[in-house]
Amino acid sequence: MIVLFDIDGVIRDVGGSYRRALADTVEHFTQGQFRPTPEEIDALKGEGCWNNDWEASQEFTYRYFEAQGQSRSDIPLPYTEIVDFFQSKYRGEQAQSDGSLQWTGYICDEPLLAEKAYFEQLTAAHVGWGFFSGATNGSATFVLQERLGLDNPLLIAMDDAPGKPDPAGMFLALERLGLPEEHPVIYVGDTVADMYTIVRARAVQPDRRWIAVGVLPPHVQDGGDRQTQYVEILKQAGAQIVLSNVQELTPELMATV
Repeated sequence: MIVLFDIDGVIRDVGGSYRRALADTVEHFTQGQFRPTPEEIDALKGEGCWNNDWEASQEFTYRYFEAQGQSRSDIPLPYTEIVDFFQSKYRGEQAQSDGSLQWTGYICDEPLLAEKAYFEQLTAAHVGWGFFSGATNGSATFVLQERLGLDNPLLIAMDDAPGKPDPAGMFLALERLGLPEEHPVIYVGDTVADMYTIVRARAVQPDRRWIAVGVLPPHVQDGGDRQTQYVEILKQAGAQIVLSNVQELTPELMATV
């Protein structure tokens, strides 16, 4: 068995970091006129093609001005400025005496959703594992190595492959793991794009067993209609099962999905 994990919403709670930076960015570029709610962010991501939060920030901004009767071609919205502002909120930077940079933004306060012992359990059970994420390499490495304490784990991030739902990064991760092709592959994610990635991988390599596992991000776990709807959205996008926390996906459960 091989299991690949998304990071944001699965390994770390980004409700107060990535999503906050996204909302900050849209609010900034709409001159304070529009700040997307968590529900509106979920709805946009539910379209399945806005896994990249920089692109999602830009899209929200475009749609706001289009609703005011403007054309996209008339809206000055350089993508590099979107990225720079987003990163100033999410990552932040502070120069150190040795010339290095210390991150000081929202990333520093992200709650972890898994523990190092969970991955040690997978290794002990002879489960191959790694990470395929749309986060930048720096952000993903920071949470996996500095925060979680993993020793140089397999990571395919934004800079290594096309964004999801393109499965190219997943194929690259499997190639680097070097395990036999007959091993089933589980991908664990929290968005529609994550589930679509498995659907597309299955279409490219139909002889391999592909399993999509959804995880509810913390911001939707209210026990009400929103949580129920999110579960259904993930299942409609291809999730075989939906869990409340990634660590519920034990080796014993993997054998049954």
